[in-house]
Amino acid sequence: MKKAFKIIGKVLLIIIIILIIFLVIVFTYNKIMMNKEKALLDEPLGEMIEVDGHSMCIYSEGEGEHTLVFLSGSGTASPILDFRSLYSLLDDDYRIVVVEKFGYGFSDVVNTERSFDTILRQDREALSKAGIDAPFILCPHSMSGLEAILWAQEYPDEVEAIVGLDMSLPRSYDNFNFSKTERFEKIAAIGRELGIVRFYYSDNSLPQTLSVEEKALYRAIACKIAVNDDVINEGLAIPDAVKKIDGAPKPDIPMLMFVSDGKETGIEKWSDIQKEYASELSNATVIELDCGHYVHNYKQEQISEKMKEFIGNIK
Repeated sequence: MKKAFKIIGKVLLIIIIILIIFLVIVFTYNKIMMNKEKALLDEPLGEMIEVDGHSMCIYSEGEGEHTLVFLSGSGTASPILDFRSLYSLLDDDYRIVVVEKFGYGFSDVVNTERSFDTILRQDREALSKAGIDAPFILCPHSMSGLEAILWAQEYPDEVEAIVGLDMSLPRSYDNFNFSKTERFEKIAAIGRELGIVRFYYSDNSLPQTLSVEEKALYRAIACKIAVNDDVINEGLAIPDAVKKIDGAPKPDIPMLMFVSDGKETGIEKWSDIQKEYASELSNATVIELDCGHYVHNYKQEQISEKMKEFIGNIK
């Protein structure tokens, strides 16, 4: 029996040593790559705007009667590159804007409170300083659906429509396990520090419409800032945002809601929640898509055509 325990102990020790060696190699490799990638991050893709003493990145291109403002979901490391699959099909007809909130893309990580009131105030201030004027058609993905609804509630003259890209809604979080998500995000943050996250952002996992160079830039950004404190803190602010949104009438503005199959969201009855919300509005359309959560990277051609049709009917 003692001999068996000794053998098991030796095996476990060997496994631990191998794991430590592996992590040291990954950590060292990641540090070497990050040093090489510094040059990629020297030139932001958008304009850097000072807000609250920090720098926020606002990207814009194209011209048109309508201004489309893209708002990323939680933890999307590079919103500018993430949305490119879709907005590249729209920039001939509309002014395209991508907001990179603090903690995202080229914007600073500020390590301060991230209430949705603060996020909205900062985003509006950044757009104003960048010379980008309302009204806007907000195009939120995932968690940013809450910001879009709050924006339309508090500043109705600034929002002429919302195009939801598998956007979250207040009822999406009724049974959400915030503690579990926070634990997962903190583990992911450790994975970033160790360099493990680099393998998650492989070329195959990134939007396939991006060039090799764009994928390399996306990966460099992710390895630097993915799942930082700003991302974690804004997730913890969701319950207060939901409470505030629920305390005001639903903004009854034109809405076009693209909805995934829900499998990647981890939320039950994802599609039903979208349909129920739309049913309480006078001008809302739900389009169900047989694809994952990042609908704008799976069904961009279909979405762009439906968006053009929808925007053409806005009065």
